[in-house]
Amino acid sequence: MTVVAVIGGTGAALFPRAAESERLSLPGNWGTASAEVLAWEQYGHRVLFLARHGEAGSIPPHRVNYRANMRLLADLGAEQVIALNAVGGIGVPSGALVVPDQLLDYTWGRPHTFFDNPDGPTEFVDFTEPYDSNLRKSLIKACAAAGSAAIATGTYGATQGPRLESAAEIRRLRQDGCTVVGMTGMPEAGLARELGLPYACLALVVNAAAGSATDIEPAGIHAAIEQHLQATVTAAGRVISCYLEQL
Repeated sequence: MTVVAVIGGTGAALFPRAAESERLSLPGNWGTASAEVLAWEQYGHRVLFLARHGEAGSIPPHRVNYRANMRLLADLGAEQVIALNAVGGIGVPSGALVVPDQLLDYTWGRPHTFFDNPDGPTEFVDFTEPYDSNLRKSLIKACAAAGSAAIATGTYGATQGPRLESAAEIRRLRQDGCTVVGMTGMPEAGLARELGLPYACLALVVNAAAGSATDIEPAGIHAAIEQHLQATVTAAGRVISCYLEQL
């Protein structure tokens, strides 16, 4: 049995066994996690689901306690972490699933390491490949099995939020090589590496990034996001189920 952690929005209801889940929480040294972890067994594996923005979806990306979240999952026995992230597409069509292989961090002011005690040890973790290659390959295979072939490479640009980006900022990200943009990819990935947890991202492209789609008025951006969010979240649920079945 493998213990697989999934971090996402409020999409736990998409998993068929989630209705039978138990709620888990542990005291920790890094504050309060976003929510209790829902745990259940599926295809012979244990699934831990954590709602990144809280059960009510009320925690903005810059206020998420990423350290408490990652530490809680590790303490509950997670052996790998799959992150579901809603993103904007930079040259990637809305509705697509992307399994990025690189990222750029544009966030600021977020507690981003477990090694910040001046009296404690410091470890300089290797972050050359921010996502675990084996977990990425398995996710790509699961996407194909679920009928939702994923874009198998890409660079995730992590921005501060909660506001969306300007067109000029997206032009900069495009020049930097980013293919998707989101607000929750960091420091989550870096903290997973510090904990030694294999971590991969399944990015759900829910809108065209600012300035990328001339046919969407600013007032209609939220409608455009809503249009693709439910479909991509549903597809992600199928992918995770296929992943667990193939694991």
